[in-house]
Amino acid sequence: MPDTPHIVSDVMTLPVVAVGRDARFKEIVRAMEQWKVSAVPVVEGDGRVIGVVSEADLLLKEEFREGDLTRSEQVRRPSDFAKAGAVTAEELMSTPAVTVHPDVTLAQASRIMAVKRLKRLPVVDDEDRLQGIVGRADLLKVFLRSDEDIAEEVRRTVVSYLFPALSHTIHVSVHDGVVTLRGRVQDTSLVWVAERLVRAVEGVVDVESRLRGEDTAPDRPETAR
Repeated sequence: MPDTPHIVSDVMTLPVVAVGRDARFKEIVRAMEQWKVSAVPVVEGDGRVIGVVSEADLLLKEEFREGDLTRSEQVRRPSDFAKAGAVTAEELMSTPAVTVHPDVTLAQASRIMAVKRLKRLPVVDDEDRLQGIVGRADLLKVFLRSDEDIAEEVRRTVVSYLFPALSHTIHVSVHDGVVTLRGRVQDTSLVWVAERLVRAVEGVVDVESRLRGEDTAPDRPETAR
């Protein structure tokens, strides 16, 4: 079977810049600029996350700089009017914060980001204390795995598992994350299973299966023209 899926703790960013609920507007802007981040968690006490301030929250002040809060077609929520006049993290933050635990899989974290339309998620422990932060770029790190590493895992956890007697005859190649399986198998009903398991391997971009049954005629080579 494929190795245990990568989890958030494998890719999350550390250390994490955070601010307290009383942090002032310019202090938040300076923190974002210094750490090159687009959002900061808001914490209290022993690091418990109570909200998140993003660039979008801060930019509402610039949008309404002239003081006319009725002209913008972008405002859809009453909270946007309040944030335009906010000066502290507590007034600016989106709350409750959408968070994940360190043991959540990357697929689950990606799904949460997509559904909630978020660019990053604070990572917290069971008591909501800040452990790290995971962003879209972090979730893409699995696609930086080398082709050789992916091929080795496919051979070890998929081919050897499904086709133990024929594993030495099945060829696995990987190019830019695309896995190609070639060879002959006794049970063709396992071909689709193999494809599905390979897709579950972290870092795989696509799968091309050229597995054939043992009684299937070999592919004819293309005739030169």
